[in-house]
This record gives sequence, structure tokens and C-alpha cells, in this order.
Amino acid sequence: MIISKTPFRMSLFGGGTDYPDWYRIHGGAVIGTTIDKYCYLSVRHLPPFFEHKHRVVWSNIELINEISDIRHPAVRAILEEMAFEDGMEITYNADLPARSGLGSSSSFSVGLLNALHALKGRMISKQALAREAIRIEQEVMGEAVGSQDQIWAAFGGLNRIEFHRDGGFDVSPLILSSDNRHALQSSLMLFFTGFSRYASEIAQKQIDNFGNKKNELGALGQLADDATGILQGTGDLVTDLGALMHEAWKLKRELADGVTTPAVDDIYNAGREAGALGGKLIGSGGAGFILFVVRPEDRSTVRDMLKDLIHVSFEFDMGGSKIAVFEPETEPSGP
Repeated sequence: MIISKTPFRMSLFGGGTDYPDWYRIHGGAVIGTTIDKYCYLSVRHLPPFFEHKHRVVWSNIELINEISDIRHPAVRAILEEMAFEDGMEITYNADLPARSGLGSSSSFSVGLLNALHALKGRMISKQALAREAIRIEQEVMGEAVGSQDQIWAAFGGLNRIEFHRDGGFDVSPLILSSDNRHALQSSLMLFFTGFSRYASEIAQKQIDNFGNKKNELGALGQLADDATGILQGTGDLVTDLGALMHEAWKLKRELADGVTTPAVDDIYNAGREAGALGGKLIGSGGAGFILFVVRPEDRSTVRDMLKDLIHVSFEFDMGGSKIAVFEPETEPSGP
């Protein structure tokens, strides 16, 4: 039995510039962090005593004989890519709901790849893990996804990620003073809107609009630079970061229809009225989790205003995907 533990991510600035259609021409940069909410993938060889060869447990339970018949797209693609011939049992659990904007799909892909490599007796580097997940999601599965989620899931941490025109990327930890790290952690409030969505639908609209939204995307990339200065500076971090996030949200909502909705706007406006300095939907938009930057003295007011939503407390995660349980088994034998 192998169990991987992979964090979800919280994108703060620069989202949209991590799509290859954009950064292979213009370059890109994002700032964000992973948090202490995780998905767990357990994998093992399924003993050959059942009528089915494979068992896959997610929101459905699939009992199948052929990998090509697996309905979960990431499981099917990854097992085919890694050429597994023996029967497999794969079980998924998570701390937060899927399709909620926290990069759960890529955390799933990264976690499954990590666990399956461990099952084969291999330790894969964070760089290789991220690259493999990006390739499978974008090229094998043909998903309209960016490249930041896979990197966050693999590396973990509070980082700045640079995307290069040649397709490469660099991950640089943000070095913050203890005061700034505490100010950042204590100013962020995360709420679940209660809505979920398929990110690829909204992402595809954004990609299709890239030619018409060069100014907005260029400005979003610049805000990642501005945020780096604020986080590593000596000014009023919370006030400056809140204003910057509000500006980023105004830009993000211009990228495509569906980035926001009237219901999301109502939540955002209510948070601002209660004292939040800025905020954003996490992910490509439309639904999921909404993040606010709030002065510590205004947190209780914001919570009261948004009392109908689930408030999620969190800490930063610094480790990325890891193997939490490694109990290698003997090779499966036939009946």
C-alpha cells in the first residue's frame, strides 16, 4: 500500500499568465502558496481474486477490467501512460471538495503520479513530477489548464513561479520576514461559496480571449511583481496587499464571461462592506472558494457578514506532494 499526500494551492497574483498559449509568447509569473488541506491517493496492486481487474474509488466506484474503460480521465490517462498491466486499486480522499478552485484536479494528478512511481520503487523529483503532470494534463488529456497548479502541488510552499517562453519554469521561494509572514497569514480569510464548476470551461474562454486581452494579462503579470515588492518590503503589508488584490480581481473579471457571477459579486461586495480590503475567487473563476484580505481587527465583522458561508481556517504548507505511507508489497501473482 502506498499513500500520497498532496496539498491544494491558493493562487494570489498573476493567474492567467501561466497558460502556455500566453507564456510561450510573453512569459508569465504567478505568486501563491499551498495550504494545509490535502488530497490523499492510496494505490496498491489488486489481488487477482475478483471478477474485476481494477477498482477506482472517487465520487464513483468503478469496477472494471480494462484501463481504457475507466471513466476518471486522469486515472485512465496516467495508468495508460505508465503502462500498468497488473490489476490496480486506487482510492481518493480529500479535505476539501473537488471543482472548487484550489487546484484539486492537478493535486490529484500529481498525487497519483507520485504514488504510482513509489509503487514501482522509484523516487521522482519535484521538478520531474510537475513536468510530467503538466504534460499529461495538457498534451495527453487535452485539458484547457495552466501550468501553475501542478507546480504548486509538486513543490509546495509560498513561491514565485516564472514561466519562460521556451516552456521552462523556475520556482523561487518568497523570503519574508517573520513579521510579514505573520501579517500575511493572519490577513487571509477563505470562504466556500457553495458553488462548484468545471474550471476547463472557463479557462477555455480565457484562452480564446488572449488575443483581445493582452493589456489585462500584461497588467496581471505586473501585479505579481508588485506583490513581490509588498511581501518583501517594510510598508503596511495588509493595506497594500488588499488594494493590489482588489485591482487584480477587477482585471481578472474582464478576461472572460463566467469569471464571476451575480451571486459571487454579492459575496464579494458583502465582504468589502464588512471591511475586507480586497479579494478574489481562487482559480479560473465562476465558483468555489473566495479569498479576502482583511485587517485582523475586522475579521470577526467579515465572518458575521458572511455567516452563511463556510469559513476555512488554514496554515501555509511548505512540503508539496509526499509519500505519507510506504508499505511496498510483493509482486502480484496470478491465480
